[in-house]
Amino acid sequence: MDIARQRLRNQHLTRPQFDRPGEVVAWLGAVQAQDYLGALWAVGLRTRAAGEHDIERAIADRVIVRTWPLRGTLHFVAPADVRWMLKYLAPRMMARGALHRRRLELDAAVLARSTKVFVAALEGGRKLTRAAMYAKLEAARISTAGGRGLHILWTIAHDAVICFGSREGRQHTFALLEEWVPPARMPERDEALAELARRYVTSHGPATWQDFAWWSGLSAADARSALEMAKPHLLQETIDGQACWLPASTTGTGRASRMSFLLPAYDEYTVAYRDRSAVLATKHAAKAGASVLSPTIVIGGQVVGTWTRTHRRDAVVIATRPFAKLGHDDARAVATATERYRAFLSSR
Repeated sequence: MDIARQRLRNQHLTRPQFDRPGEVVAWLGAVQAQDYLGALWAVGLRTRAAGEHDIERAIADRVIVRTWPLRGTLHFVAPADVRWMLKYLAPRMMARGALHRRRLELDAAVLARSTKVFVAALEGGRKLTRAAMYAKLEAARISTAGGRGLHILWTIAHDAVICFGSREGRQHTFALLEEWVPPARMPERDEALAELARRYVTSHGPATWQDFAWWSGLSAADARSALEMAKPHLLQETIDGQACWLPASTTGTGRASRMSFLLPAYDEYTVAYRDRSAVLATKHAAKAGASVLSPTIVIGGQVVGTWTRTHRRDAVVIATRPFAKLGHDDARAVATATERYRAFLSSR
């Protein structure tokens, strides 16, 4: 079995079936989103024809929520999932950040005061930029210097008090989670972790339990337990000597596809696995920024280069940098992928 081709298919890259951005996010479980513009493209790639404006509108319409639910890192998640993800996944990240909070002198009293400041500033449906949030803290004599401001935001978001709202111009805003996201059912922990495992394997498989543990931020014991609970909906198979989990609906992928994609930095296809050797040759890892720090060119499931996007006045310049000279057909595939990205940016 070709792991790369199966992942392309399960991630809806080669055969997208979704029209709505929210469906993509719910299918994947979470989409890494600290690179905001890249994350918009990551969602758009997995739809039939959604443009950048459509993804932003889904965020403004609260169909997609941006916060820190997995690994202490920004992600897009579905509104129905955000609270249970924070409840069951955030505590481990919060525990890891305890030492840093002590170094920043952010004790429980400071965080409680900060929470009150944010609630008072945002209640009633108001949204504020990060700079405005910091100004509110400073006015309350809570220093934001030396990284304190960002860590206060991060911690209070993990407490499910705030999340990102929609952008105002180019500025990101924050809102109260309770006002921004409608109430949703809160599953019990075992049910929630089993659902997380089922969704991860269905959308990202084939994958190992180590991959799932990395992606989710769960401990090894919890990751294995979650997969076992989701086992009735999954398959297990040894591929290239590794015990892998696959969707129960896995079938052959037929002839190898030479489709090309311009993936953003931190795309789920590259970032969501501890072991990325199935899609990135060892000899190219350094050039690709270990496959996650740089936007990558993918052909036939393999990372074959990097690319950049630069704004120049009213134009966007896209430069591709393959690791080796491409043949005629592959060069045409990359050109097609580039035009698809241009169409995504210009779609309204």
